[in-house]
Amino acid sequence: MDDYPAGYWHQLPDSRIQCDLCPRECKLKDGQRGLCFVRQNIAGQLVLTTYGRSSGFCIDPIEKKPLNHFYPGTPVLSFGTAGCNLTCKFCQNWDISRSNEFDRLSGKASAHRIAAAAAQYRCHSVALTYNEPVIFIEYGKDVAEACHEKGVQVVAVTNGYVHKEARESFFSFVDAANVDLKAFSDSFYRSLTGGRLQTVLDTLSYIRRKTEVWLEITTLIIPGENDGEAEIREMVNWIINELGPETPLHFSAFHPDYKMREKPATPLSSLINARNIAREAGLAHVYTGNVTYAPGDTTLCSRCGEILIERNWYEISNYRLTEAGRCSKCDTRLAGRFSPQAGDWGAKRQPVRI
Repeated sequence: MDDYPAGYWHQLPDSRIQCDLCPRECKLKDGQRGLCFVRQNIAGQLVLTTYGRSSGFCIDPIEKKPLNHFYPGTPVLSFGTAGCNLTCKFCQNWDISRSNEFDRLSGKASAHRIAAAAAQYRCHSVALTYNEPVIFIEYGKDVAEACHEKGVQVVAVTNGYVHKEARESFFSFVDAANVDLKAFSDSFYRSLTGGRLQTVLDTLSYIRRKTEVWLEITTLIIPGENDGEAEIREMVNWIINELGPETPLHFSAFHPDYKMREKPATPLSSLINARNIAREAGLAHVYTGNVTYAPGDTTLCSRCGEILIERNWYEISNYRLTEAGRCSKCDTRLAGRFSPQAGDWGAKRQPVRI
């Protein structure tokens, strides 16, 4: 299952091929791999070398993705492969996303086996996560088709760094996505991720305007890099104007890792400040992650401010939505996808073998 014919490439006049999956447009000689390391030129054809291989499978609460407005409390079967098309110096999953060691891919599973396992464990959804799912788009699509046949939904945790054609294909088989908006500065993207901001903004706008995919956003707040009040305010205003004021935004705490071990961890005060700025600007649903802060876990009605979903980390302690997904006090519809009852998976993390 390892080498699988890949899409999104074309032949160059000099016998190389160009990968057209993302803006890197890697130009590959025979045998050469792209920056993501998993898409390779083999005998003049582009192949995905990680098809059917995984770094492991685990059942998580959906809030861990994080997705707070997509069937809260339900379990999600999570998996990833290896590699990434960005080079974030602060990567929190660098041992997977920047790995060139395929022996880390200990799990092998067909798309149908993954879908069957999700149904067996009564998971509401399967998550393409841990590393960048766009780079294994062919595997992800097959997994999604198998899951949908069994009534299992598919979510993606992605950096949004993808070309137009592949973007349209990728989000055609995804039901919900959390997109990393790593900063609102192109210089940040260029120096710390090796990417460009505009591509991610284009992806976010595309999801909101052209698809039915449920969208949430995560920004990892890094001290001294993207925590300035002016930048946060500019980002929030863009989200409100381009994506809508009910788009959930998660501010997550950085911890020293990979090539930024000298940076201090994000203080809680920085996350609270960012959340306050966003809420004061008019963003309705602003959360904090990787910290203990009850208000940052709580979902409020965008109209009357009533507490609708109370959480303790990933554990739901109170669920006050009507069966129609509306505020029980003022009947305003809560943006998202909801069941009449919250799931009861709780905060547990359960590794599984497939």
